[in-house]
Amino acid sequence: MDLKQLNSFLMICKLQSFTQAADALGYAQSTITTQIKLLENELEVKLLERMGKTVTLTQEGKKLLPYAKQMLKLASEIKSNISTESDPSGVLTIGAAESLCVLRLPEILKEYRKLYPKVEISLKFGNCTDFRYFLRDNVIDVAFSLGTRIEADDFVTEIAFDEQMLLLTAPGHPLLNKEIIYPKDMENEPLILTELGCSYRAVFENILSRYNIKPNLILETGSVQAIKQFTMSGLGITLLPRVAVEDELAQGRMVKLNWSEPNFGVVSQVLYHKDKWLSPALKAFLKLSKDMLSKNR
Repeated sequence: MDLKQLNSFLMICKLQSFTQAADALGYAQSTITTQIKLLENELEVKLLERMGKTVTLTQEGKKLLPYAKQMLKLASEIKSNISTESDPSGVLTIGAAESLCVLRLPEILKEYRKLYPKVEISLKFGNCTDFRYFLRDNVIDVAFSLGTRIEADDFVTEIAFDEQMLLLTAPGHPLLNKEIIYPKDMENEPLILTELGCSYRAVFENILSRYNIKPNLILETGSVQAIKQFTMSGLGITLLPRVAVEDELAQGRMVKLNWSEPNFGVVSQVLYHKDKWLSPALKAFLKLSKDMLSKNR
């Protein structure tokens, strides 16, 4: 098998069409059909099924998919690392928590793009659990995480610092009249939280569970902006990093509740796998992130 065959296979999977894949890659349709046939003959399996205009993966095709992605990613790394150019280039894949993508990451990426225009940046969203798998499977080069600290012998943490978490509501909420908010005060209160799998949501729910309180979850979403809008509309109470709501707090559109519990233990962290080849692009990203986050904390 060769990389062109795998690339065609991935493009067909993405577009679910031989014709569209051929157009996207600049091939004649007969060429891309031949590539897939050769790949199937070599592996001695059927990878794709065509039912009319619909293309679907077979079970064997589904098994090949992650390997094909990894092989093309490694090929891109080889091309960028075995290069005579001194400037960082190639593809840099960053695993990022959605909440960081609307907070700290944009400024870093803006500066990075200005300094290293030859690097193509790819973002893959996830949570702390996802990042463990992504790093070990070489799906991402570096994780930009927000949640409970990720610790393992095979990971290197480049940057880590505590994030202040706030319990927030709209102005005028009755609980704002209380000097201190205890977990029992959350009983029956409508909650707007991040999606299942988010580690700081899990920390909050575990605290409530210790007090035998079942969260009254009325809405969950991975969008921090949506959470803020729903909370400001008076729909419920939420938990977010302070850095996410600085403007809303300053303008009085959101108000923090004086939570009695200790620190939620949430950390912003930049880490990579210990066996990861530190390409010029990755080294530059790690250095820039460290410099900018140190100044802005």
